[in-house]
Amino acid sequence: DPRLEGWPLMSSPFPTTFIIGTYIYFVTSLGPKLMENKKPFELRQIMAFYNFSVVALSLYMTYEFLMSGWATGYSFRCDIVDYSRSPTALRMVRTCWLYYFSKFIELLDTIFFVLRKKNNQVTFLHVFHHSIMPWTWWFGVKFAAGGLGTFHALLNCIVHVVMYTYYGICSLGPAYHKYLWWKKYMTTIQLVQFILITGHIGQIYIMDDCPYQYPIFMFIIWLYGSMFLVLFLHFWYHAYTKGQRLPKMARNGISKDQ
Repeated sequence: DPRLEGWPLMSSPFPTTFIIGTYIYFVTSLGPKLMENKKPFELRQIMAFYNFSVVALSLYMTYEFLMSGWATGYSFRCDIVDYSRSPTALRMVRTCWLYYFSKFIELLDTIFFVLRKKNNQVTFLHVFHHSIMPWTWWFGVKFAAGGLGTFHALLNCIVHVVMYTYYGICSLGPAYHKYLWWKKYMTTIQLVQFILITGHIGQIYIMDDCPYQYPIFMFIIWLYGSMFLVLFLHFWYHAYTKGQRLPKMARNGISKDQ
């Protein structure tokens, strides 16, 4: 997309790949080694600021996604990418880039785990999710900033408002935990998110003629959404149907991922 020429991190995928590689190395190897003989950091105030900042950013991105298409003309069916330089199209480009960049900010989730010596929460699923999102979204922004491929980003922003509000209240301390009675609905919210994502993107396979410019992105989103939908259904089954606590992977990783 020539409209992105000169934008930060958009010249090639290598800067993004380098950042992600450095992140993976730090949270899986270097960080735990550096913290091995040190006391965990007390980061309550920093984490409270971080979590509520992500809430504010997610609210802003939700509004921008709505105003650049999803509440101003998109049909929720075959919405193709607008490559023009109209104000609305450029607004969508800016919003997509901001969403992509926000995935780097969210890498702090894992770094906080390491600095607090919560290494059991640095699961493969958690690190995979935080690594794959900015990498795949570089290609999404570079080639298809808009259209039906951004629906999952809109939903993800909405879910993040809820999730990071929860984590923000948690980080305020035990005195505020009485306000977290809605914790039991967190998995439900995430499950609904992936059902909606998979259902929406799955329309591409039943629509007779949808000239979306990059169908490969639709397959990737469908695959990713389906994978997490299956995982959440598995967690739901063990946690609620069988009346057991969530599996360790779910408690330590996936509940923080989205």
